[in-house]
Amino acid sequence: MCGPLKAKSCPPLGLESLRVSDYQLRASSTKRYGLGAHRGRLNIQSGIYDDDIFDGGWCADEKNTQQWFEVDARRLTRFTGVITQGKNSIWTDDWVTSYKVQVSNDTHTWKTCKNGTEEVIFKGNKDPETPVLNHLPTPMVGRYIRINPQTWFENGTICLRAEIIGCPLPDPNTVFMWEHEPQPTDKLDFKHHNYKEMRKLMKAVNDECPEITRVYSIGKSYLGLKMYVMEISDKPGQHELGEPEFRYVAGMHGNEVVGRELMLNLMQYLCKEYKKGNPRVVRLVKETRIHLLPSMNPDGYEQAYKLGSELSGWAIGRWTFQGLDLNHNFADLNTPLWEAEDNEDVPHKFPNHYIPIPENYNFPNATVAPETRAVIDWMKKIPFVLSANMHGGEMVVTYPFDMTRSYWMAKELTPTADDSMFRWLAIVYATSHRVMADDNRRICHTENFMRHGNIINGADWHTVAGSMNDFSYLHTNCFEVTIELSCDKFPHEVELPSEWQNNKESLLLFMEQVHRGIKGVVRDKDTEKGISGAIIAVNELNHDIRTAVDGDYWRLLNPGEYEVTAKAEGYHPSTKSCRVTYENHATICDLYLTKTAKQRLREMLASGKKLPKELMLRLRQLRSRKFKSMSPK
Repeated sequence: MCGPLKAKSCPPLGLESLRVSDYQLRASSTKRYGLGAHRGRLNIQSGIYDDDIFDGGWCADEKNTQQWFEVDARRLTRFTGVITQGKNSIWTDDWVTSYKVQVSNDTHTWKTCKNGTEEVIFKGNKDPETPVLNHLPTPMVGRYIRINPQTWFENGTICLRAEIIGCPLPDPNTVFMWEHEPQPTDKLDFKHHNYKEMRKLMKAVNDECPEITRVYSIGKSYLGLKMYVMEISDKPGQHELGEPEFRYVAGMHGNEVVGRELMLNLMQYLCKEYKKGNPRVVRLVKETRIHLLPSMNPDGYEQAYKLGSELSGWAIGRWTFQGLDLNHNFADLNTPLWEAEDNEDVPHKFPNHYIPIPENYNFPNATVAPETRAVIDWMKKIPFVLSANMHGGEMVVTYPFDMTRSYWMAKELTPTADDSMFRWLAIVYATSHRVMADDNRRICHTENFMRHGNIINGADWHTVAGSMNDFSYLHTNCFEVTIELSCDKFPHEVELPSEWQNNKESLLLFMEQVHRGIKGVVRDKDTEKGISGAIIAVNELNHDIRTAVDGDYWRLLNPGEYEVTAKAEGYHPSTKSCRVTYENHATICDLYLTKTAKQRLREMLASGKKLPKELMLRLRQLRSRKFKSMSPK
């Protein structure tokens, strides 16, 4: 008997989410360490090589019906179901096609699951990746549960990945009662929200806090679902001079859902805490314009949501309805920049920032998702300063560049000009994340990011051409990192309160980093008006930014002394020394520019004004000199 997990049914024990530790997993035999019982977790991913210590499942050393995979629930549990997959591998095909289920209280006496008087043989997998759920005909109570394979793919061997479904029972004798994690005190809506429910929640937050929130759409998905954003600000709907713009983007991959729920939790939290007068939240809302996009790929999410948290597998819903990976769908601006640098054209002939989008990217037949175009238009309309892009399936924070400079390399350290700033931003999130900060945690799949402080240069992990992070850095002023939030891409809703606790402080602290560095307004010295599009250059950093429409700017910088130069067409450059402190606010660094004589003349001629006699005499002299220099001798 199979089917999707019901909302009110028993939850998974947590093999995939790592709530079940390696010590709770045993097996009858093991082919080798890399295929031990500790690797028999639903959706665990293998390494590139098939014989390392990080393989894609548990595999028995023998081919017979006496093999078993055992889970210790550590307390009496009412077991209701089993989910299995085959071994994750690009080299071999191995999965179990049928199995029995056994339960015990002491590991010595085992009771086999029966339907009436006959032992049940459950149908297993038909391929290595699709999860298959089997409900037990009658729930079984015990502490230990075994999966006992009966048949397997004829060209393979006994290998599986699993999750166990069960409800813990009260047991006064257990010594593990104290292991329950503390639950959050924040009264938030901890559940998975489909498109309609997400829209309803966002409207409810807007209704509760209309003075600081605004819901707007940046576009539509391929199937026509609106891409809603929650704005949180003391003056929603308008850009305030000198106030930085911040964004969180979640759901780029539709099946990586933790970010989506965190965004919904965050907007509820900020609303409630602002009303309570929480000084930290009040300051954040009054000094920052915050934008939260919970679902960049709503079509993909709906596909994964219909299958459910345990049955969507590793990839269902990752791509858009068109089959596009949005994190490879932005324009590649790295290649033209690096070619220009190799030719020593930067920054005199080719810019080191605001790199133009290649013409062919905007052709009607270009393979660009409507979701991608919507986000690019959004980036162009709002002068974002800092952003994070939420993903799942690992626990690490990555920072640009995401694409390797050596195009033939699968991974290679490829830092930006702002590498130290990006490293700081990544460290801020990683070190305040409750699980990432635990040096004793288990690695998710194959990579031990704890050796790097749970941060890594994106290209040094694996190369990604056309990433949103790289595009954001090279085409706009915005610094963006990727946050891999949890090992489990689509955790059961019982895990969501813990995910909020794990990320709450990190989410707030990262937003506060938008106030690190310098900010100011570049003005015309004569009129005091802000100058739009002025270039802000910082000494020894080969990456400039530009002022917004009103002439204001924000430049993320670590503490130190900087020579800051403002340049604009028709003006003389102006340089100023600005010091960034360790305080949690940006240093004001206003700059004033004086028009060049040529610009003043252009403006006078354009306005039809009569030129002063002295200026007319000077122009005649210049023309006379030019004529004499051109005359033959």
